[in-house]
Amino acid sequence: MPRRTEIHLIYATGLIQGLALVTFPAASSIFTSSRGFGFSNSRYGMMFVPQVILAIFASSLGPRLARRWTLKHVLLSGLAADMLAMILLACSHWLQASPGTAYAILLLATGSLGFGFGTVVMATNTYAQELSPGQENRAVLILNALLGAGTALAPLLVAIFLGLGAWWLLPTIVAVALVGLLLLSAKESLKTVAEKTTASSGTLPSGFWLFAAAVLLYGIAETLNGNWSGAYLTGDRGVSAKGASFALMAFWGMVTIGRIVFAALSSRKTVPWIYVGLPVALILAFQAIAHAGDEASGVFAFAFAGVACSAFFPLCISLSGQAFPQFAEATSGALVAFYQSGYGIAAFGVGPLRDLGGLSFGAVYSLGSLVSALMFFVALAAVFYVAKRNG
Repeated sequence: MPRRTEIHLIYATGLIQGLALVTFPAASSIFTSSRGFGFSNSRYGMMFVPQVILAIFASSLGPRLARRWTLKHVLLSGLAADMLAMILLACSHWLQASPGTAYAILLLATGSLGFGFGTVVMATNTYAQELSPGQENRAVLILNALLGAGTALAPLLVAIFLGLGAWWLLPTIVAVALVGLLLLSAKESLKTVAEKTTASSGTLPSGFWLFAAAVLLYGIAETLNGNWSGAYLTGDRGVSAKGASFALMAFWGMVTIGRIVFAALSSRKTVPWIYVGLPVALILAFQAIAHAGDEASGVFAFAFAGVACSAFFPLCISLSGQAFPQFAEATSGALVAFYQSGYGIAAFGVGPLRDLGGLSFGAVYSLGSLVSALMFFVALAAVFYVAKRNG
């Protein structure tokens, strides 16, 4: 029973982390609107630089902190950082008349969220594997499905609170939920087998870098869909802002549904096929996106991309954890760091490709198929490596 209580707590943490993560981009209209903070698009985009930097830093440093403090304390520090980010975001509402001060507060908030995301995702993915022996793939998929559910819910909740004229209620509610998670997590033991073994762990094995490369490429592919769908559909395809929002919700919604479905289908025999098959589906999805001509085809294409993205990142974490169990914390932390690096490449790299390289969004999404093809070859090599390692 204590283990069951702990795994449920970890799952709840994943859901709330997803909500916290997307609260900032879901409120983008507030930040860029003249009736809100009035930030330019460039200034809004730069607001996420501290988040990416500190997420990479925290997820890389997390395993070392876990060896020094224990993984539980790393989780608690991440939840506290998330809570601070939500409090700062909610308080920024009172500074809309002073955009300079508000921007400084929001930079602190996104940096705090980055640290929280990096440590919490590293810790929860480690716990999901440790608390579910023999069902690691399913547990990690469920955890990341709940994190995806949080990311899908955030835009909907922001829209509701915007209608009420109180967008700041969402970060306030998330902050209260994080206080509850902090108190509950502090009461549980949350001990792991990895804590007994990682202290002696050294350099990560060479085979791990296959998973790292796969996650880096995945981060690029996911961010092309998650961050640029709106600009593509409204700017290049003439889709309404409402239609573009629906396409984004379809993407994140199908990411969540796909993780739930693949969690139900996962087994030792099926997981390698799922892992290698998803990049193939993503190649086709990017081509569908590049050739989408209206709202309906755009929504369908991004929904298809959501399914193709869904289980790949969680399976990278669980498969690497199974291949190198003595490095569970280190592999989870490093993979989150590589994911964030891919996120940064796509989040900040598409602009120069368009402005300096003159590429259309259609061409950028066609390049996404090339990224997905590289994912396929790396995933195939990783599967063969794990099979050879396990005899």
